[in-house]
Amino acid sequence: MFGMSAVLVYLLAVGIPIFLLYRFHSQAWYWHTLSVLAAVGLGLIPIPIGLQKPEFDLLFGFTFIALMIWGAGGLVLFRPHHHTHHQKHA
Repeated sequence: MFGMSAVLVYLLAVGIPIFLLYRFHSQAWYWHTLSVLAAVGLGLIPIPIGLQKPEFDLLFGFTFIALMIWGAGGLVLFRPHHHTHHQKHA
């Protein structure tokens, strides 16, 4: 049962950020950079012994993967918005 829930959680961790990028497109580059930095920082934090349980691993892994996918995906798909005003010539 735990193996199946792990697969489901990690599929959601990949699917949710991809859906958000598809639905709302890439946001400002600094939000995605902050997301990648937060994921890397989260990955470098040592897990306290009292929290080394499968449930915490799923939550930790979900957060890391979701932040990394959303951040990296947004940076790859980032396109700066250029405001151009088209004048209609009569």
